[in-house]
Amino acid sequence: MQLGVVDQSPIPAGSTYADALANTVDLARRCEALGYSRYWVAEHHASEGLAGTSPEILIGHLATATSSIRLGSGGVMLTHYSPLKVAETFRMLCVLHGQRIDLGVGRAPGSDHRTMLALARGGALADIRFYPNMVDELVQLLDGVAPVWILASSVDSASYAAHLGLPLSWAYFITTTDGGPVLAAYRAQYRPSPSCPDPVSNIGVSVICGDTDADAERIASSVRLWRRLGLRGPIPSLDEARAAGVDARLDVMPGRQAMVVGSPERCAEALTAIAGHHGVDEVLVVTICHRHDDRVRSYELLAKVFGLTT
Repeated sequence: MQLGVVDQSPIPAGSTYADALANTVDLARRCEALGYSRYWVAEHHASEGLAGTSPEILIGHLATATSSIRLGSGGVMLTHYSPLKVAETFRMLCVLHGQRIDLGVGRAPGSDHRTMLALARGGALADIRFYPNMVDELVQLLDGVAPVWILASSVDSASYAAHLGLPLSWAYFITTTDGGPVLAAYRAQYRPSPSCPDPVSNIGVSVICGDTDADAERIASSVRLWRRLGLRGPIPSLDEARAAGVDARLDVMPGRQAMVVGSPERCAEALTAIAGHHGVDEVLVVTICHRHDDRVRSYELLAKVFGLTT
């Protein structure tokens, strides 16, 4: 099974926006050396805990810091932008950095309502009904220069990917919808396209891997506290989580799947089962915790247990 990365560029308590972006660059370099398949960066706005506001700029920077790993957006929130501008931006990225750029697009706001209004073109929100047409326009404008992936956490977005003949990335980590039947329907209803003749899919899963189950649970306490706080503020420290009495019962946040937390063997078993249920052979790992060293170690342990590195 292939492993990739979705990096939301978390901002740990006590650090800065610049620190978070430096950590993203460091992690991308390490994951390339470890054998991960691709490295996608996310788009979030007005967040004190996530630094990635402009994936297209970050992708270009990561491309100069790496040499072979596929890079992309997970994703660009297309309803905020003109398809022409997005196409021009990613065409330039491909010209500058070769054919290793992915363009993942989504329709979620990636922000609170007030920020969503500020991002809207001319102060008016794009009607969500036009989203499939915006994606189709984007694909036509790119004309095969970069693969366009649909990011989905709902049946609707998955059906758009099938109808338009595009690869699908299922956001397991931000939905409680059972993706197994959804991805099966995507494959069954898929309409081949010139850029993607066969259905292609992967899933994003929230994972924290430690040397032991106990280590992983301890590390995961910081993001569990952050979830309890409604994802507001920077990522709490382990001391803050300990003081708050965080435990495994806070693993599930309303509207989200549980994290995969544990030793390498435990994580490998869980991820293999999740991938099998969804019918995919690539998992994009999303790891948020307070200490960057713990995040790096999590990716190292997963790479080893899955045989990406020796």
